[in-house]
Amino acid sequence: MLGVAEIRNAERELHQFQVRVGIAAMAVLIAFGLLAARFFLLQVVRHDVYQAKAEENRISIVPVPPNRGLILDRNGVVIARNYSAYTLEIAPHKVKNIEATIDELAQIVDIQPRDRARFRKLLAETRNADSLPIRTRLSDEEVAKFAANRYRFEGVDIKARLFRQYPYGDVASHLIGYMGRINEADQARLEDEGVDANYRGTDFIGKAGIEASYQNELHGNTGFEQVEIDAAGRGIRTLSRTPSQPGNNVALTIDLKLQQVAENAFGERRGALVAIEPSTGSVLALVSRPGFDPNLFVDGIDPQSWQELNQSPDRPLNDRAIAGVYPPGSTFKPFLALAALENGKRRPSSTIFDPGYFDFGGRRFRDDKKGGHGTVDLYRSIVESCDTYYYQVANDMGIDAIAHFMGPIGLGSRTGIDINGEASGVLPSPEWKMKRFRRPEQQKWYAGETISIGIGQGYNAYTPIQLAEALATVVNGGAMYRPHLVSHIDNLRTGGRKEFAPELVRTVRLKPENVEFIKRAMAGVIEEGTAARAFAGAEYTAGGKTGTAQVIAIKQNEKYDEKRVAEQFRDHSLFIAFAPVESPKIALAVVVENGGFGARAAAPLARAVLDYFMLGKLPPGMEAAPAPEDNGADEDESD
Repeated sequence: MLGVAEIRNAERELHQFQVRVGIAAMAVLIAFGLLAARFFLLQVVRHDVYQAKAEENRISIVPVPPNRGLILDRNGVVIARNYSAYTLEIAPHKVKNIEATIDELAQIVDIQPRDRARFRKLLAETRNADSLPIRTRLSDEEVAKFAANRYRFEGVDIKARLFRQYPYGDVASHLIGYMGRINEADQARLEDEGVDANYRGTDFIGKAGIEASYQNELHGNTGFEQVEIDAAGRGIRTLSRTPSQPGNNVALTIDLKLQQVAENAFGERRGALVAIEPSTGSVLALVSRPGFDPNLFVDGIDPQSWQELNQSPDRPLNDRAIAGVYPPGSTFKPFLALAALENGKRRPSSTIFDPGYFDFGGRRFRDDKKGGHGTVDLYRSIVESCDTYYYQVANDMGIDAIAHFMGPIGLGSRTGIDINGEASGVLPSPEWKMKRFRRPEQQKWYAGETISIGIGQGYNAYTPIQLAEALATVVNGGAMYRPHLVSHIDNLRTGGRKEFAPELVRTVRLKPENVEFIKRAMAGVIEEGTAARAFAGAEYTAGGKTGTAQVIAIKQNEKYDEKRVAEQFRDHSLFIAFAPVESPKIALAVVVENGGFGARAAAPLARAVLDYFMLGKLPPGMEAAPAPEDNGADEDESD
């Protein structure tokens, strides 16, 4: 019996063993089947996907930023160009301890506290940057030193970069603008415009002026390189290359020499000048002083320089030419005289007797000349700048008629010049006042307010470019052309040229005889009036008008004494001019902040500009002449 049992146990164990072997074999077969299926999936089905990933690990697509286009003046002088230099850059996501790495780098390459501060600023403002510069414009010796120690620094490399250069420093800085590192707002805008792919590898973008307004023209098209890389991510060799295409060259309407003459004439004074060609709207000079050096922004401005620019009481970053808003003072009088002629409120022969004041509503509005100008006609009112005459003209016309005339010639609205940041100014009217103020007692327009409007005070506030455009429109017979800074754009890839034709905004209906009268009266200002001293001996014909604009209000019976007023509260000096009288080729507006009488500060500055424009010469000593001091003229000195 035992033998049979043992045989049965042996058979059962054998069966169990065979079952186990079968299960194991099945498991092995299934495992191999899964492996085979996986291999098939990887090697056959998804072969292309993983081959591409393998290539990505071996090959890197590197963007090749294009050469930025040049900016030139009307004569072909280059005022913004490029240069290449080596930069030492840190990839933040590849470096564990950035400060320690910078400390080690400082033992090899000169790294100043300013460089560290700029790097921290960039690190705080820039997200997801592949790399950020800790040092720019390395010398050959510094490049060699780092190359010998490169193996010690993970995530640090030397790159060749293109940098913007402004060879004339702060000359024309506001109209040219500057470059700045692309921030999140810039990136979002590029994505919205659908051009972000073209900015791969580009770190800087135009932030102001022509650099910003014509960014897409200047930038060009980004190229790409296929680079074989090693395990550390460093390039070994270039496999293929799609070259970048350079940006277009932008040629401006300005004359750089004329711009320099104007800026030098300002010296250390603050202010603005705009010169326009009346028949085309071409801007010949656009000056805002003080300026700034756009080269400071080329590789990222350091915090100290940024603080100095922003906290300076002279506000060098403000573009006074298109965003500075000033009362026009007596430069408003020729426009009001023309309005009176066009509306039939005055004739050239219309006279008044000026006793030195104008009484209205129980208030006495005083003339600039003590004792008055006596009997004055319309011509003499402009030549001698008689306030009383224009008190009466404003009162007779009324604010509505004044506003309806001044708006179409360009006062109180943006000109549409082709750079950003332009202010609209203020053309006062009852409608404007209703929108400007909230309380009902503030919204009401009072007749007495119109009186001050007549001499360019009160709520009047315009930009220098508006004054220049208005003058250009008048001397051009009513044809208003939009001011523009770009003459043409050259495409370096195709050799083509895009010309910018003059853009006629509107034609204001003006009677030719009225325009000629105003031109003759303004010529009288130059020949025998308030600007005669500034233009003595001029070898060309010109017309102009001086102006003095109050910065602070003076009480009715209080005498204004410039010497007792702090410099920042002194009157602004203004001047508008055109030349030659017979066929105007230039119309300009000048504002010298806190410069006092228009004849004393702004008019001589305009003379320097017109002398160069008309004759190609500059009066001696005008390059950096300070504002003339008060030469003892009494309170009756006209503006």
